[in-house]
Amino acid sequence: MSEKNKDNFFERVYEVVRQIPHGKVTSYGAIAKAIGSPQSSRMVGYAMNASHNMEDVPAHRVVNRNGVLTGKFHFDGTNLMQQLLEAEGVKVEENKILNFKEHFWEPEF
Repeated sequence: MSEKNKDNFFERVYEVVRQIPHGKVTSYGAIAKAIGSPQSSRMVGYAMNASHNMEDVPAHRVVNRNGVLTGKFHFDGTNLMQQLLEAEGVKVEENKILNFKEHFWEPEF
């Protein structure tokens, strides 16, 4: 993927992530599907990893398809991703969102 295409892909990912409501989460795969690239879940993960200095991109709201905080190691501190989610009312236990279906937000584009 060229740098220009990668930048465009990342920006489309960020556009979706910015719309995740407070107290909700979505998955890498749901974002990939929403931007018309359903086989690109891993690239969505790369985009999330590259977004941590972007205050307007709530990367903590993106988890894997099972509700596991797979991106937590890319946040400063040991439990920052979990703390950010819990501050929004999302309960996390052993790096997994409790009542995942209740908190899941399906992006629609």
